[in-house]
Amino acid sequence: MNPVGSAAQRTVVVTGSAGSVGGRVCDLLGADPSITRVVGLDLEPQPSTGRLVTHRVDLRRDDLVPLLAGADTVVHLASLFRPGTDGVDVGPVDIDAAASVLDAASVAGVRRLVLLSSAMVYGAHPANPVPILEDAELAPDPGFSFAVAKAEIERMADRWRSAGADRTLVVLRPTTALAEGDVSWVARSLRAAAVLEVGEADPPVQFLHLDDLASAVVLAVSGGLHGAYNVAPDGFVDGETCRELSGRVPRVRMPAWVAEEFGRFRWRHGLAPTPPGLTSYTQFPWVVANDRLRRAGWEPRYSNEEAYVDGTPARPWASMNAKRRQQLALGAAGVVSTAVGVGVAAGIRAVRRRA
Repeated sequence: MNPVGSAAQRTVVVTGSAGSVGGRVCDLLGADPSITRVVGLDLEPQPSTGRLVTHRVDLRRDDLVPLLAGADTVVHLASLFRPGTDGVDVGPVDIDAAASVLDAASVAGVRRLVLLSSAMVYGAHPANPVPILEDAELAPDPGFSFAVAKAEIERMADRWRSAGADRTLVVLRPTTALAEGDVSWVARSLRAAAVLEVGEADPPVQFLHLDDLASAVVLAVSGGLHGAYNVAPDGFVDGETCRELSGRVPRVRMPAWVAEEFGRFRWRHGLAPTPPGLTSYTQFPWVVANDRLRRAGWEPRYSNEEAYVDGTPARPWASMNAKRRQQLALGAAGVVSTAVGVGVAAGIRAVRRRA
């Protein structure tokens, strides 16, 4: 049996191929002379070019077996989780889509699966080590649907791997990813949540450039990797440095439970892309180690600071003086108090109606 990455490997299927990560991955795979065909699957239309053949499909409803037939590796990047204005929980949708991909991979005889998960599966807890290693328990915040769904998909993929003696699973757990003009929803949501200050001090954070994430995915396709790998630059940025990089965004201090309720209010009414359960990820550390992936040959091109600056446009408050930022923070505090009050009043009315 030829090992993965040898001349026998010729076809790779990429789900979510039109996304910010998927597009980069397809470009890199298409330039690899050892791969003769890349099959891109996505809900969004995408042109076929060179070695890339694309199909517009719904992973949950369409027959995927013919599309996966003959593939040596499936790279599952697809996710519908996009916090928006409707507050709809699409975590179960992502789980269903992953289940369909795994079932089709079993029927098609796929031997290698590369799964894009998230470092958020570790959860953000006060007792988290800094950094977190890959053998840590998966303990996402139970109120954060995205992280809960990613952890469940990891478990499903591991069951797929265990069901076949010749199957290999590579799980990648990236930290917050971004790049110029192309920022993940995680980065946008955390940035929107930054106006709320819920702890004594900001936790350390990490920022991963999307180009570096794509290179990690390609290494997982072509290298001899197996098991779970964190994906992050070396080290981390302390909270104070991150605030300096962001231009000292005006912030409002409040208890964690108030921040969580305010976050739910903003999510429910389409005021910000901050899904429920995100508060703990802004309050406690979830910094990960990259040693295992580095030993496998991966090298990040961008530091945390470089990735953050590249993916973060300048904000108006960056040029404001301290007094003006304080005035904005006080004004925001009034808005927060009003919004929380409205939310509490609405909750009381709902309870009375049910009584």
